[in-house]
Amino acid sequence: MLKNVCVCMLLLLTTTSISLAQTREEKVRQDREKVEAGGYWIYNDLQQGFAQAEKTKQPMLVVLRCIPCEECVKLDEELMEKDPQLKPLMDQFVRVRLISTNGLDLSLFQYDYDQSFAVFLLNADRTIYGRFGTRSHHTLWSEDVSIEGLAQAMQGALKLHANYDTIKASLKDKQGKQPEEPSPEKFPLLAGKYRSRINEKKDIVKSCIHCHQVGDAQRDFYLRQQKPLPERILFQYPHPKILGLILDPTQKATVKEVQENSIAAQAGFQPGDEILSLSGQPLLSIADVQWVLHHAGEQDQLKANVKRDGKQLELTIALPKGWKRSDDLSWRVSSWPLRRMVLGGAVLEPTTAEQRQQAGLAADAPMALHIRGLGKYGLHATARRSGFKVGDIIIGFNGKTDLARETDLLAYGVNALTPGQTAEVTVVRGKKQVQLKLPRQN
Repeated sequence: MLKNVCVCMLLLLTTTSISLAQTREEKVRQDREKVEAGGYWIYNDLQQGFAQAEKTKQPMLVVLRCIPCEECVKLDEELMEKDPQLKPLMDQFVRVRLISTNGLDLSLFQYDYDQSFAVFLLNADRTIYGRFGTRSHHTLWSEDVSIEGLAQAMQGALKLHANYDTIKASLKDKQGKQPEEPSPEKFPLLAGKYRSRINEKKDIVKSCIHCHQVGDAQRDFYLRQQKPLPERILFQYPHPKILGLILDPTQKATVKEVQENSIAAQAGFQPGDEILSLSGQPLLSIADVQWVLHHAGEQDQLKANVKRDGKQLELTIALPKGWKRSDDLSWRVSSWPLRRMVLGGAVLEPTTAEQRQQAGLAADAPMALHIRGLGKYGLHATARRSGFKVGDIIIGFNGKTDLARETDLLAYGVNALTPGQTAEVTVVRGKKQVQLKLPRQN
């Protein structure tokens, strides 16, 4: 593991130094030349991948990776090819490398669009064996993904592929329902701005639809119709840690830790439990757990088949009403449009004990959100223009005084207010309370 971390850090430092002298356009072109010259991956041609998998009867490994994203070098295809653990496994797959979501079939490729590195393990008939790629922080990946975890996912997919005829029925729910639009460029937010393929002759980067833009387009689809954002759109792909279930990133779905008095603890999970299936679906990774949670109801019960000390047992995860709202939105790229709409470009963080004391606030005050940053341009500068200042502490928003996290405020504001409505906001500045107004924006 230490060796892998060192390799990752070396690759990251090297890539970062090169990137200073390269434009994003040059990065993409260089990436294509490198991948096509190597001949190990099918580059940006999914249909060719399906045809080859049908011909060879091999499973497919489809990697979606944003080229300019430096964070993705921790698990990019070059590192994967060089790893002695992954290479023999990858040789058994038809390998497809996708660099954009232009024209992407959203009935098949449904995943957490705030990711910039996602893996699909597929059959040639489009049946999904599993997904890989999880994130719960803007930059830290070690708690969510690893080379070892990816190897476990691929080994699991190969086993499912070898027994495909007998296990196919258990995979039917790994593909979701029909999406709002068949492909990203069909959404109103993106229509007319992007085509079904990137422009490979010029402006490659400008013509590319990034993963997070699909999520933005999904939210816009509802908001422009003045409909509230559904829980499944607002709180997508809940992380299992909000259940108190800490999974080992080096395994498929093995419990590393169970937090006391949590949903997972109440269900009876123990460290070392290997979760074989959830809601009847075989699991290859943490991302597969998230897929099941994503489709769970606002109040639900999920059956988990667990292997413990060589024996199998069934546990029931009881999800109480509102359970998804325990997840964190603040790390997501998609939080920035929400900050524009609800907070006028302000960025919030929990107050420290020292900040509360200096402001004369009780240590257990239910709402005390410190403004750590304000946008400077366009609609993201609305809070600044409305009189908010860095260092202000928000203690009330539109009559609510119990929005303990930035996530809570964003989730409340985007649905409680419509564009044009104004929220009354109470802030503490120094030790004085100040009343300000903030418009809800498109």
